[in-house]
Amino acid sequence: MNEQQRNEYLEKYNNRTHLFGRIGLLLGIVMLVGSPFLMGLSLDAMPDLSAFGKGFAQIAIIYIPSCIVEFLIYTPMLGAGGSYLGFITGNMINMKIPCALNARDIAGTEAGTTENEIVSTLSIAASSLVTTVVIALGVLLMIPLRPVLEAEVLQPAFDNVVPALFGAMAIKYFRKGKELVAIPLVVMTLLFVFVPSLISNVGFLMILSGAIAIAHAWIRMRKTQKKEAGEA
Repeated sequence: MNEQQRNEYLEKYNNRTHLFGRIGLLLGIVMLVGSPFLMGLSLDAMPDLSAFGKGFAQIAIIYIPSCIVEFLIYTPMLGAGGSYLGFITGNMINMKIPCALNARDIAGTEAGTTENEIVSTLSIAASSLVTTVVIALGVLLMIPLRPVLEAEVLQPAFDNVVPALFGAMAIKYFRKGKELVAIPLVVMTLLFVFVPSLISNVGFLMILSGAIAIAHAWIRMRKTQKKEAGEA
């Protein structure tokens, strides 16, 4: 396959990815939004639409900016196919992102490349299938396993699953850029320690920590350029 044929194939692949991805997203939105109203109509238990609108507005103010930030951050990492699958199936932070990043490290691909998009799409698809199977088994075994899952000795472990998962993944990237990571990590840690209520606003703080890291990297780059210019 020559370069022209490869580009034509990739263009066709991307077009079909966007086509089926958009169809899937629209169907998902219709089903998620329509199901509660359909059940309300069927059971004659429709909520007061005025109260619903007020409640929705309060939640939207918080989550819409967070969703925009997640879209801007995750899409370049995952590519089109992985992003469509990830946003439709959910659990982006807990499952899809760690799975895609781990697959990228194993395959040795780089973000923004065609290879990385294919790897992330396959990894997120596999994660979605595994998650569906695990949820199905969990529903079937919920009653028999309830005494074990509700055991007090296991509660601390369940409360720290996500921090442990991301801590184990983050250390690989922290080691690659200790100086760039240090300032955002210290700032965010101090904020969460002294203002615990900010933990619920992670979406907004991602922008702040990203801006700090970018600013630090830019300052370091400028210093390096000035040093190289002085030596020349």
